[in-house]
Amino acid sequence: MAVGWAQDEAVSAQIEASISDELERMKALRRAPVGEALSECAECGEEIPEARRIAVPGVKLCTTCQGARDRRPAARGGINRRGSKDSQLR
Repeated sequence: MAVGWAQDEAVSAQIEASISDELERMKALRRAPVGEALSECAECGEEIPEARRIAVPGVKLCTTCQGARDRRPAARGGINRRGSKDSQLR
């Protein structure tokens, strides 16, 4: 059933696109670093423990700097897929 300007299955397509975008974002976050692990942190210069270098191949940051980086808000795309009349009038 079509509602307003939306085509049939438009809401489902929007949900699928949003889920797909979020899954791609999560996969990008989980990609392993490339290259050889550093013995010292690239940001603060502290020594990275050997256990961390073994556990995370290609690690470049110590746990403190990595934790600080993980807490930073990630920029997301500002795409409005809702297509509601209200959002189009703004």
